Amino acid sequence: MGQSLVQNYIHIVFSTKHRQHFIFPPVEEELHSYLGGICKKLDCQPLIVGGFSNHIHILCRLSKKIALMKLVEEVKAHSSKWIKSKGEDYVGFYWQNGYGAFSVNPSEIDRVIRYIENQKEHHQKKNFEDEYRQILKKYQTEFDEKYIWD
Repeated sequence: MGQSLVQNYIHIVFSTKHRQHFIFPPVEEELHSYLGGICKKLDCQPLIVGGFSNHIHILCRLSKKIALMKLVEEVKAHSSKWIKSKGEDYVGFYWQNGYGAFSVNPSEIDRVIRYIENQKEHHQKKNFEDEYRQILKKYQTEFDEKYIWD
C-alpha cells in the first residue's frame, strides 16, 4: 500500500494545576481559540475546544505526523506561556502534569461535540473530578486516585 490513510479522533482532557479556577471570560474564549490554533498548526484539525473554569476538553483529528504525547505537550506548553502573558491574575497559572486522551468513534463525534458545548450546564451538577472519573470508567481506564490529581 503506497498511501498512509489515518482518521483518529481524540478527546483530550486536562485540568489546571490543583484544579484552580482560572479560565473565565474574557480570556476563556480566547484560550479556546488559541488551543485550537495550536492543534491546527500541528496538523491536528480541532473539531471543538471547550471546558470549564478549571479544565479543558479538546476534540481533534490526530495527525499522522505527530505523536499524541507531543501534541499534548505542545498544546499545554504554548498555552501556559500565552495565558501568563494575559496579566497579573495569571502569573500562577499551570496545567496539571497529566492528561486523559480517548479515541472517539466517528459515529460518536456529534455526541462528544454536544458534550463539550454543554460544559457550563454540566458543571452546575458535577465537579471536574467526578466528570473525569466518569470518563475514565466509560473508557474502562484503570487508574489510581493518588496519581491522577496534582
